Amino acid sequence: MSALAAGAGVDAAALPLAHAPLPASDVVSGSPTTATAALGEIRGVEVGVWEMTPGTASDTEADEIFVVLSGRGRIDFVDPAAPSMEVGPGSIVRLAEGQRTVWTVTETLRKVYIA
Repeated sequence: MSALAAGAGVDAAALPLAHAPLPASDVVSGSPTTATAALGEIRGVEVGVWEMTPGTASDTEADEIFVVLSGRGRIDFVDPAAPSMEVGPGSIVRLAEGQRTVWTVTETLRKVYIA
């Protein structure tokens, strides 16, 4: 999808996304895939939709706030260490640039992110 024009809208929960496998070095277990659709940028801040299918994968985060639209999972905060967090519809989470995480998705998880 291309960026939204001013005055346009999209159903983020129903937006078609093209999935691709994660790099093998990021996969901890299963065969998760991810997809992203950038919706636009406002003053250098990107807004988009991201989705991951069931499985476990490690990641190095961007500076981001997100809201989970659908699905369920757990985020383990590896570096810096912090308590794990269960996420599902309505969860709002703040991630920091460079933070190392492990995502375990049990139901395909879709979020709207601001990064």
